[in-house]
Amino acid sequence: MRYKLTFVVGLALGYVLGTRAGRERYEQLRKSAREFSQNPAVRNAAESAAHTGREVAGKALHTVSDKVGDRMPESVAERVRSLKERSQGNGQDEWGTSNT
Repeated sequence: MRYKLTFVVGLALGYVLGTRAGRERYEQLRKSAREFSQNPAVRNAAESAAHTGREVAGKALHTVSDKVGDRMPESVAERVRSLKERSQGNGQDEWGTSNT
């Protein structure tokens, strides 16, 4: 209950501060966020993190598959296979980052 209350208070505080700052400040923050996200160093770090995450997820999949074996429901196994095929098909994952 305490965490819900903290979240609601934070949400309300953000709303009040956001409405006081106005549209100009919002556009300024939006521009700064866009510039930050388009920075080559940030993009490289994000792609590197995504690649590492895919590698770890692949290793985890193999480990779990070996331990679970045939006990995994076919619907789950099919979903995992389809996600894997989709990510390998076009060279990009669903977020638009490359699978390099």
